Amino acid sequence: MWTQRHLLGIESLSSADIDAVLDRAETWHALSRKPEKKASVLRGRTVINLFFEASTRTRTSFEIAGKRLGADVVNVSSSGSSVTKGETLLDTAKNLEAMQADLLVVRHASSGACAFLAERLRAAVVNAGDGAHEHPTQALLDAFTIRRAKGRLDGLVIAICGDIAHSRVARSNAILFGKKGAEVRFCAPKTMMPPHAESLGPTVSVIPRLEDAVRGADVVMMLRIQHERLAGAMMSTTREYSRTFGLGPAMLANAKPDAIVMHPGPINRGVELDPRVADGSRSVILDQVEAGVAVRMAVLDLLLTPPAEG
Repeated sequence: MWTQRHLLGIESLSSADIDAVLDRAETWHALSRKPEKKASVLRGRTVINLFFEASTRTRTSFEIAGKRLGADVVNVSSSGSSVTKGETLLDTAKNLEAMQADLLVVRHASSGACAFLAERLRAAVVNAGDGAHEHPTQALLDAFTIRRAKGRLDGLVIAICGDIAHSRVARSNAILFGKKGAEVRFCAPKTMMPPHAESLGPTVSVIPRLEDAVRGADVVMMLRIQHERLAGAMMSTTREYSRTFGLGPAMLANAKPDAIVMHPGPINRGVELDPRVADGSRSVILDQVEAGVAVRMAVLDLLLTPPAEG
């Protein structure tokens, strides 16, 4: 049974917690494909999306998820909040909570910001990405997408390639896939690989060459270069990066014939992904986007629906 009060990261979830989200998401995935996409399980509840970083997929899917479940959803961005007038993050959150918000979905540039709020608020808090720390719902939707495509997670070989050092997606996925028994291969330029990367998950290995990381993989997940977090880290030109760490058809041929290609978005076309791969038959990138709504519906449902009603 789901017992979490907040969703702050994958690290605090058990394997059973992960299964609870993925299983519940199957129900909401089916609803989202119907002409009438509405449910009423969260009628009367208020969800506030509090985003201090730009987002298209995450913010929009949380908004759609809440509305499809019948909740009242309010979006607050940093540019439209009193933070621009000097108000602290905590004061902003407490004022929103005072309006009887039931749950805050928070994206922030500082690692630990969501946990900081969760310790001080009565409302539930969902981490929608905090710095380079975690992005739990992205990892859950990635797991959901893979499970639907492959039928399982256990025993799969998953290559995660790109800017590992600055990627909260890579961190959350490594933890989740490790808990579910999948092998994770990290591949990145030296300047984009964190120290002791193997410690990010119990089944993580570091493989320097993309060809070797992709060879025999069931899943290839490419990550974009996080220019906003590089903070002066050395990197080659985008042309050189694409040549050595970009995924094109020839490189993908090293993976298993039925391997799928993933990307959390946004894609830098022609850099980490050749358009022929991004738009090809083995790409499940848009499936990930669709899964994001279902998984976030499941998270909101589990956090806000009393167990007796669930």
